[in-house]
Amino acid sequence: MSILVVLEDRRKSIIPASWEALAVARKLGASLNLPVVPVVLGAVTQAVTDEVSTRHSGRIIRIEHALLEPYTPDGYCISMQQLIQAESPAYVIFPQTYQVGEFAPALATRLGQALISDVIAIGEGPVFTRQLMRGRLNGIYRHSGRGTCLVSIQAGAFRSEFVQSEREAADIRIFTPTLEAAQIRTKPGEPFRDAAQAIDLQSAESIVGVGRGIQQMENLPIIRDLANVMGAEIAASRPVCDSGWLPIDRQLGSSGQSVAPKLYVAIGISGAIQHITGVRAAGCIVAINNDPAAPIFDIADYGIVGDQSQIVPALIEAIKVASQ
Repeated sequence: MSILVVLEDRRKSIIPASWEALAVARKLGASLNLPVVPVVLGAVTQAVTDEVSTRHSGRIIRIEHALLEPYTPDGYCISMQQLIQAESPAYVIFPQTYQVGEFAPALATRLGQALISDVIAIGEGPVFTRQLMRGRLNGIYRHSGRGTCLVSIQAGAFRSEFVQSEREAADIRIFTPTLEAAQIRTKPGEPFRDAAQAIDLQSAESIVGVGRGIQQMENLPIIRDLANVMGAEIAASRPVCDSGWLPIDRQLGSSGQSVAPKLYVAIGISGAIQHITGVRAAGCIVAINNDPAAPIFDIADYGIVGDQSQIVPALIEAIKVASQ
């Protein structure tokens, strides 16, 4: 038995959420003493497999078929069903993406299994934690019965640093599914394209987040100065984006992007559960708020109580001095 982990690529490059899924699969594999096998899908997967092999020295499965490009839910669903029936894995781990959200539930139905989606934590057993009611409640799930357990991992909920470079050669296998054109019931349209100003905050190592506690849009320039000296991206809580102070693609939280930077600095953010949901996986959280009872301090590694208009300029100067 094994743990399969499906790695999604975009423009022939593995997306960050896939590396997080691989990290989760390795942790689960270590606890259950099961080998981890990455899976890539497409018409031609050599380039993507080469990238995976730099971080995985075990077995890698390439599912290749001309009908797998472009992506269709039917093609991916049928191909994965055939692979699972051939491999009989204990678990299949997916990154929770729009693509996975489209074909993985259908795959679970074909297999007669449930999909445990948007998992944010894994405990002994194993048990899987996912959020309910927009993060207000946690649900604990355990796979029971026979068959393969399907699990998707919420982007930003786990860190991928443990997926390091591998020196040993990978054992690459090609799996060719039985697919016919008549089985592909959907015709893909134009690929989705992000807005020109869109930013992928999930790839940022450092992020400075701002909330309504900065009081007014005119206070944003000094926050940008801090982000610049830190080499960080700037992001925001939902109220800031709703007010038009920053574009919606900068929003963090359950209704925005979930991130896992090495450093997250939260300025004027009270810490509503919807926001905490999207940043809790950060390696280090620094909170600056004039309210000592703000919930953000409950998850912060370092907390500074005070007026951001005084604290942020002092931080900028301290960083400039330290970097000289």
